[in-house]
Amino acid sequence: MRIDDEIQSSKFENNYQKAVINISYTYSWLNNQTRHLFEQQNITLQQFNILRILRGQYPCPATVNLLKDRMLDKMSDASRIVDRLVQKGLVSRCTNTKDRRAVDIRISEQGLEILCKMDNEFKIKDMLQDNLTEEEAAQLSNLLDKLRG
Repeated sequence: MRIDDEIQSSKFENNYQKAVINISYTYSWLNNQTRHLFEQQNITLQQFNILRILRGQYPCPATVNLLKDRMLDKMSDASRIVDRLVQKGLVSRCTNTKDRRAVDIRISEQGLEILCKMDNEFKIKDMLQDNLTEEEAAQLSNLLDKLRG
């Protein structure tokens, strides 16, 4: 459905404004489509993002600074999110052997299990392939990359 119909308005200053509104609307739509998956596992989107970063690092640990650099939401407080994941038993903290001031963060077996379960239950591809071909998805991704310069 077109953005004009979704928000029941066609009064845009120009196509640039329309594009920004469409991107914002689509971001919210994607969050709503995936919210139930996170709720089932009692984690947030930001916690999921950190778990995925740590899985990509596994078995090597990561630092909070690495997590901050690689997080999708740059405004998130990575330290606080890690604290919550430690409380849930999904990650562990230990002192870095080379730099005692640094803290290593590593995903736990339980964290890996949750991600594996989520991977099996939900495929992003399934959500998009009804409306976009693989080529269109690539084109969309390239346009978004271009937008960010």
